[in-house]
Amino acid sequence: MAGAIAASGDGFLARLKDNRLPDALSTTSLEDAGLSRTDLVSLFESQLTSRCLDLQARRLGAERRGFYSIGSSGHEGNAAIAHAFRVSDMAFLHYRSGAFYIERARKVPGETPIWNMALSFVASSEDPISGGRHKVIGSKSLFIPPQTSTIASHLPKAMGAAFSVALARTQKKPDPEMPIDSVVICSFGDASANHSTAVGAINAAAHTGYRGLPLPLVYVCEDNGIGISVKTPDGWIAANYANRPGLRYIAGDGRDVVDAMRAAREAEWCARGARKPVFLHLRTVRLMGHAGSDVESAYRDKSEIERQADQDPLLHTSRRLIENNVMSRDDIINLYADIMGRCYRAMEEATTRPKLTSSKDVCEALIPPKAPRRAMRKGTLMPKAPDDSRAKSEPQHLSRLVSLALAEQMERDANVVVFGEDVAKKGGVYGATTRLQQKFGPSRVFDTILDEQSILGMAIGLAQNGFVPVPEIQFLAYVHNAEDQLRGEAASLSFFSKGQYKNPMVVRIAGLAYQKGFGGHFHNDNSVAVFRDIPGIILAVPSSGQEAVKMMREAFRLAREDGRVVVFLEPIALYGTKDLIEDGDGLMTATFNDISGDAKLGDVNVIGDGKDLTILTYGNGTYLSQRAAHALKAKNISVKIVDLRWLTPLPMESAIAAIGKCKNVLVVDECRKSGSPSEEIIAQLSDRNSNYNLARINGDDTFIPLGPAADEVLISVDDIIDAATNLLATGKK
Repeated sequence: MAGAIAASGDGFLARLKDNRLPDALSTTSLEDAGLSRTDLVSLFESQLTSRCLDLQARRLGAERRGFYSIGSSGHEGNAAIAHAFRVSDMAFLHYRSGAFYIERARKVPGETPIWNMALSFVASSEDPISGGRHKVIGSKSLFIPPQTSTIASHLPKAMGAAFSVALARTQKKPDPEMPIDSVVICSFGDASANHSTAVGAINAAAHTGYRGLPLPLVYVCEDNGIGISVKTPDGWIAANYANRPGLRYIAGDGRDVVDAMRAAREAEWCARGARKPVFLHLRTVRLMGHAGSDVESAYRDKSEIERQADQDPLLHTSRRLIENNVMSRDDIINLYADIMGRCYRAMEEATTRPKLTSSKDVCEALIPPKAPRRAMRKGTLMPKAPDDSRAKSEPQHLSRLVSLALAEQMERDANVVVFGEDVAKKGGVYGATTRLQQKFGPSRVFDTILDEQSILGMAIGLAQNGFVPVPEIQFLAYVHNAEDQLRGEAASLSFFSKGQYKNPMVVRIAGLAYQKGFGGHFHNDNSVAVFRDIPGIILAVPSSGQEAVKMMREAFRLAREDGRVVVFLEPIALYGTKDLIEDGDGLMTATFNDISGDAKLGDVNVIGDGKDLTILTYGNGTYLSQRAAHALKAKNISVKIVDLRWLTPLPMESAIAAIGKCKNVLVVDECRKSGSPSEEIIAQLSDRNSNYNLARINGDDTFIPLGPAADEVLISVDDIIDAATNLLATGKK
């Protein structure tokens, strides 16, 4: 039965039996590629296994017993990449990497790649990498973090992982996940090379190489000449990347596994030996369409499909085996039948294995499981590090307290690294990283290129190697250029790996509105919906310098101990604010040495003990609400303010406990009305207690204009006073 399936679904076997083998594509010999006859057989078995699994997956899909899958047929030459590199070389792979995975598995005793991939194809909960959550190629033991199908989104983090190898070497890090002579591999297709994420990541790698900084990275572009149905112009990839400064370009033919091996060895030497970034360009073909549901004949002529099939990598390897008297044609046919039978049986058995059956089971991998706490390394100071003792013993505003809190974490743990645009000598646009580079040196506090995708990708890559990265995004609006690095990569990694991989980080972002005399929308963005819509992420919004210090301690604990992705959103307008009610009162400052403890995730900050009205708010809203409460006090209205601190997940249990018996609850939300936190807050309060007298006020649903016009669309102290008065009046009726 398996043989019949193979014959009907695969042109390879028919061409082999008819002796229709292709002409040689290169003059590369086995000796040139450093391959033995045994190596060639091993590579061929991996290629055959990948093809057979593709065919069996399509069979199950047609029978509606399997699920949508993107196959590796035509890309089996990437088995050579796996053969050339070490298992400890972390590999970020695209979805056509079945042969790479199978060949790498050969290097680790006890691996069962056929069974593992079969479980993945049928979405079984026993799938060892994703637990049935996605069909992904990945393995903890093989150093292959799983990638989903977001186009090119894995390239920035591969660059970051390679940078982390060099950084660990510079810092003499004692416990890196990757050996200090590791190389990072990242594969993608020719169509993906056009995506802005790929362009940015490759540019970042070239920029690093151009500066002479070590970056042991191999970008592998597997060029099959088409993206779903859109053709890539001939020569386009080479024209773009063959002459990039700082980037070594190496070409090979992925249809011929021997020539692919020659190119892979050259790339490995350049990346590992010279520690230079490499662009490895492999010519491939795509067979049987884009995916299981793709009807290739709808957009490709039959003659073109046949020409592609004539260049099947399996045919080229068969020719090599026969010409070198390693295997006969009958040997190959028998081996193919044997492997197809094994894949068929594995697939049939896999269909009987359990699948995810509850929401609880699906969601449990969103948050990484608790793991043994990794020991922190004491951070060392530069020989002429500035003395912060005076700054710590005097009242400081939010920006300076953020800097001191970061310094505290960097002294405690040398794994903490701070980076972003202008964070080094300049100390950040608002001074929140002032003097950190002077104190801890350029290997722990450094500037990046102006590319948010590269900044967040670097954070993901650093986290893969045991660092606790602290990337800074200059303004909230800028994160939208790179939000998929959080949504599709950092926050999803635990989900798609059953918690085997984590992305601990503290992402600092200057944001929210109320800046006076500055910038309009891109410097006054009052929308946090993008973060609240990412499963598993934590969103922290401090309302003062004292709160920032306490919350930052917890944010680092969550990243370091729990492997969490924490977005730490700092209100720009409060960075330099010192006074609360009257000029000179200094109520918005705090002394670092007097700030003890931390603010646990799920806890709220209660200000005041008023009985008439409770205000739920955060960020700038807490500052404005305190000013409004002072004015309301003169009207004999007592107010309690509940500063939420954490917007994702919302600390509703603590908030409701803080409200207590108070009936009148006003939600002061500085963000836009649509998609704001107040929507969930109001919904949860209504669900839990229908007796609340509720109201909310928000900013208007608009981008924020420049200058004084901003005041017309944002909440003011007077708005809070009016809303409170009206709510209390309604409650008395």
